[in-house]
Amino acid sequence: SYSYYSPFIFSAQCGRSNRSLWSLNGTLIDLGNDYRRHMSGGSLIISNLDKDQDTGVYQCTAFNTWGSILSRRASLQFAYLDNFKTQTVRSAVNVREGQGVVLLCGPPAHSGELTFAWIFNEYPHFVQQDSRRFISQETGSLYIAKVEPSDVGNYTCVVNNTVTKEKVLSSPTPLVLRSDGVMGEYEPKIEVHFTDSVPAAKESVVKLECFALGNPVPEISWRRTSGIPFPSKVKMKNSNAVLEIPNFQQEDSGTYECMAENRRGKNAARGRISFHAKPHWLQTMTDTVLSIEENLLWECKANGKPKPSYSWLKNGEQLMAEGRVQIENGALSIAVLNLSDSGMYQCVAENKHGIIYSGGQLMVLASPPSFSKRPLRALLKARSGSEVTLECKPQASPPAISLWKKGSEILQRSERITLLPNGTLKIANVTRRDAASYTCVAKNQFGTASTTGRLLVTEPTRITMRPTNMEIIVGESIVLPCQIACDPALDVSFSWAFNGQLIDFQRDSDHFERVGGSISGDLMIRNIQLNHGGKYVCVIDTDVESLSTSAILVVKGPPGPPDKVAVEEITDSTAQVSWTPGRDNGSPITGYIIQARTPFTVGWQAVDTVPEVVNGNMLTATVVALNAWVEYEFRVVARNTVGLGEPSPASAKTRTEDAIPDTAPTDVGGGGGTKSELVITWEPVPEELQNGEGFGYIIAFRPVGTVTWTRAVISTPGVARYVFRNDTIPPFSPFDVKVGAYNNRGEGPFSSIATVYSAEEVPGVAPKRVRTRSMSAVQIEVIWEALPAIPERVLGYEVMYWEDDTKPDTVGKVRISGNYTMVNITGLKANTVYYLCVAAFNTAGPGPQSAPINTTTKKPPPDRAPLNIQWTMIGSTLTMHWDPVVALDTESKVTGYLVMLRRHRYNDINTIFTNKTTVELSLSANDNYLIQIKAMSEGGEGVGSEPIHIHKLSEGISASSHAALLVLVAGMGARGSGAIRLSPLYLSAVFINAMLCSSW
Repeated sequence: SYSYYSPFIFSAQCGRSNRSLWSLNGTLIDLGNDYRRHMSGGSLIISNLDKDQDTGVYQCTAFNTWGSILSRRASLQFAYLDNFKTQTVRSAVNVREGQGVVLLCGPPAHSGELTFAWIFNEYPHFVQQDSRRFISQETGSLYIAKVEPSDVGNYTCVVNNTVTKEKVLSSPTPLVLRSDGVMGEYEPKIEVHFTDSVPAAKESVVKLECFALGNPVPEISWRRTSGIPFPSKVKMKNSNAVLEIPNFQQEDSGTYECMAENRRGKNAARGRISFHAKPHWLQTMTDTVLSIEENLLWECKANGKPKPSYSWLKNGEQLMAEGRVQIENGALSIAVLNLSDSGMYQCVAENKHGIIYSGGQLMVLASPPSFSKRPLRALLKARSGSEVTLECKPQASPPAISLWKKGSEILQRSERITLLPNGTLKIANVTRRDAASYTCVAKNQFGTASTTGRLLVTEPTRITMRPTNMEIIVGESIVLPCQIACDPALDVSFSWAFNGQLIDFQRDSDHFERVGGSISGDLMIRNIQLNHGGKYVCVIDTDVESLSTSAILVVKGPPGPPDKVAVEEITDSTAQVSWTPGRDNGSPITGYIIQARTPFTVGWQAVDTVPEVVNGNMLTATVVALNAWVEYEFRVVARNTVGLGEPSPASAKTRTEDAIPDTAPTDVGGGGGTKSELVITWEPVPEELQNGEGFGYIIAFRPVGTVTWTRAVISTPGVARYVFRNDTIPPFSPFDVKVGAYNNRGEGPFSSIATVYSAEEVPGVAPKRVRTRSMSAVQIEVIWEALPAIPERVLGYEVMYWEDDTKPDTVGKVRISGNYTMVNITGLKANTVYYLCVAAFNTAGPGPQSAPINTTTKKPPPDRAPLNIQWTMIGSTLTMHWDPVVALDTESKVTGYLVMLRRHRYNDINTIFTNKTTVELSLSANDNYLIQIKAMSEGGEGVGSEPIHIHKLSEGISASSHAALLVLVAGMGARGSGAIRLSPLYLSAVFINAMLCSSW
């Protein structure tokens, strides 16, 4: 149904792939003489819509060579809203205060759904609905249950068309208050109520209105007379004046009552909501193909309320029951079909709320027999002793009469041969004598046809090797055999099923593989898992039969994880743990291991239990030797003869009870500090051994040889140091010290007694006769005189050094313990003035410093390596030459050269100093050497040359060829432009060539 409110383009579709015609109100539309209407792809398009000409019911008839059918109907209506007839002020309505009043709207002529509102005095002041005022969306009228002085004024009705969006206003209606007194109280009078019978469509929204006048203002309530409470979808609106039921269903139908009540009385209105529904299909018709002279039966069934009636159409025309055609409710039957019965049929179901169509095609055939689609197989194989079925199913209308021939002989029924009415031939207990060509001949009044196939009889297939039931351990591999003996004329295929599901060898190739030849279908299962346990079936399919053999495979594995681990009871050192068993995976559970985890452990740890060994029949055990006041989690691991299984899920975290500390602090010691101090240290007790809250330490100490202990308490668990200060403590005097632990439950044990010395005083004298000597660019030697015997202990000496007093960041410090009086300071800057002083130190710190002295580091050595290194080797003597290194003004003068020689066999380094630029070395012929040369100066060693690799000579090379080789190399170097650098790879290649030459 379409609603339009202005000239527009209307379009409705109908059968794009067929030809179609359109009708309006049952009359065929003549498109040839109508410029406003035309069709496009089966759709009807109307331009410049006209309310008078285009309003009505449209229907399309689609047709092709097979027939025609009707579309569902489409209704086209036009929405409009006229103006109110008069625009003059309406007559005044005079009421007394407290009286109820109804102001009528009287909407003008219209089409389409309307909504109503009222303006009070002037726009935009709209009347607000409440328990005293109500605007009916059915009548448009305004209802005031009890007039008050504030209601006096002009009221204008506003009407809206929801389709056209038009709005019109009535003339104002004055409401005047009478002066003859106030209206007294009276009982409710229902002015707005629904009708006695309200029809409601399925899934629609039903709205019931109910409003009453009265003084005092009545209260509105709703109920169902059946007593059934309202479902949650029912809504009350506008102070209960409107009852709304969305998505209306059959169970929502019934009698509804509106009750208006005040203290003067009550009144009620009732009405019944009846359910109705458009027809909908329960069973529809389908396209049907039948042979001539057969019978047709079509049934269609629809549901609706009221119950729909049925009619039938053929090619869009009403079909009447007569002769061969019978119609009964939704059933159509046609006896002894002929070709004229072909066409398009429609079943129509209709009630007063709608109409629906179901269509189908009837095709009546008349044709001679044909085996083009279902011929006999050219070769049919059958196992000796089996039953053979040959089907004769030609296409024929009407059905054909058939007979069978074996060769040229017509077959007759016998003890083993059965000829069925549908043309099927069955041969029971076939033998090789039944092997032959068989022909089916089919005939009807339109012609004859035949089809031929050959029957081959084969020997039965036998299974020669079957799989057997097995038990296997998870992770192993096995082969399940499946081998046969069969007739060579047969095609054979093997397949395997596991627990009723066919094995996909491509998808499951990680575990399953079929092995063997054409008469073997063995199954290999690799790396067997627990889920591979079950029934395996080998299926052998041939052209004539299917055989199978099966075996049960039991896979044994470690047990599955236990479950529901719980702590039943817990003390400060024990926990009662219970669990439920997991799967034994084919091997009985022999025992359990309980593991625990705390915030202080790394991972899970096995714990001690009572009994010590938990056997497989137990589901509870007591865990012992737990720490007090620690949060534990427990899990259980099962074991069987195969091995340990997966652990259970962890139990809930549970804390043991607290207890007095049972662990004393360890590593008690101390000493040091400043004057008049006794410093005591210890290793803190780990949190997991503190046994409860309120943990702390008790420190007890006394001078050695005395009896009375002095005690101090520290309440911080992580502290590991205590300092006792008292001016009466003599320096470096011994004390007996012990440290204990406590918590809220009490005091625990003390540590063993340790001897700790009080703080000592720093040495009181500075070292004398301090001397320095610059050793190189980066090193200074400092020498001093040892202190004589003084009251304070001297544990060693401390050397302070700096560049100058304006560079505090350059201060360095070197400490040397013992009675040493010399130290080398390294890592210094070259050619730099350094200031140095020396002080003695002990545990109290350094004493007074010596007077500062200064010295200057040497200039740096040259930063260039020796160049143009040349060498020759005759026999075992290596002679090397190089260019001298010349120092710059800012560098130390060269005093000689350092030749570093490393032997690979012993990995040792020998150094040779020379003040010349040449050196001779005696080398072993059975070792490899690496040689490097550095310039030497007062500032230290210079930069090393590129390493020179000398490879050992093969024992097979003669001395003469050896010498010739190295002279040759030296000669090549002499002709080059500078030093020769030969890589080990190149030098080895030269040696190989030398060996070849010597062999000539």
